[in-house]
Amino acid sequence: MQFGLSESQEILRDSARKFFAGECPMAEVRRLIETDTAHDAKLWAKMAEQGYTGFIYPEEYGGAGLGIFELILWMEESGRALLPGPFFTTVVQAGSLLDAAGSPEQKKKYLGPICRGETRATVAFLEAGASWDPADIRLEAVDGKLTGEKLFVPDAAVADSILVVTRNGVYVVDSRAPGIAIKPMPGMDLTRRQYSVKFKDTPGDKLGNPSGLPRARGIATTALVAEMVGGMQRTLDLTVEYAKTRKQFGKPIGTFQAVQHQCADMYLETESSRSAVYYAAWALEQNAPDAATAVSIAKMYASDACRTVGNRGIQIHGGMGFTWENDVHLYYRRAKACETMFGDATYHRERIAKLVIDTAAAAAKTA
Repeated sequence: MQFGLSESQEILRDSARKFFAGECPMAEVRRLIETDTAHDAKLWAKMAEQGYTGFIYPEEYGGAGLGIFELILWMEESGRALLPGPFFTTVVQAGSLLDAAGSPEQKKKYLGPICRGETRATVAFLEAGASWDPADIRLEAVDGKLTGEKLFVPDAAVADSILVVTRNGVYVVDSRAPGIAIKPMPGMDLTRRQYSVKFKDTPGDKLGNPSGLPRARGIATTALVAEMVGGMQRTLDLTVEYAKTRKQFGKPIGTFQAVQHQCADMYLETESSRSAVYYAAWALEQNAPDAATAVSIAKMYASDACRTVGNRGIQIHGGMGFTWENDVHLYYRRAKACETMFGDATYHRERIAKLVIDTAAAAAKTA
């Protein structure tokens, strides 16, 4: 494992940062969160032109064939920019699920258009129990048709297709199919809208390899953590900048030791989260035996860290941190939403314990 970025990876990261600075500055983010869907077709087209909508997928489907680690670097920059809209749900969630669980024909039919930026998609997982454990899913397809409800489905209103996770497989459903009703739901993150999706005898196309769901979920979870790291880094940068200029008792508050300690803790949380997600990405890419554990460790740590960094950023900003004009609260909203997505810290601590126990039990049997 290399402990530094290659030249091509540094170029990718720098080009992504320049792209977001030019095409998605904070003024544009604020404009989009005032819309109904937080989606902009022009911005989407520009990302597709750069090849961002398919750069980790095979070339035969229109992708660039880059690795998971390159995706992580890009997602970190998107989190730093607070990118609104359905990129994560389409390219990362739906794309990775199609790539891992779809047949070659289904990949050509569904993944190809995503890579070319022609369609958008999302994944419907949660139900009334709000559990991220696949064993708690109750919706079941009967004769290829779905009847039931999924909750907190991100970006469903702008999705052309919805990948529905059921007890007996994953189904691709056309968002315009009969029997579908999509309604907005309240959400904390203004850049990623949430919806309820009801199905009534709605036909779906079952993916050919449902066993690919765990890997797809691991990739999506790792990408989400990278996005969280980018948001934590930006929160830290904004907070340090504010501490240097805000004066109290005639001195910048950054000269006070208590504030310095807060900023130092924010830096520690951010860098530790970055290290964890980088290793998780490497482990997934190399199919390492501890890949699943590494993903849960990264999500567990980042779920707590993003809340801590957000809390301290708001505290150092004082009353300014709560005002609409200040950007810190927007990052805090994203952090709180990401904290529970794909399971919070408690969920992943329990998952790590199960993975460790299962590994130890398997080793004991073979000994």
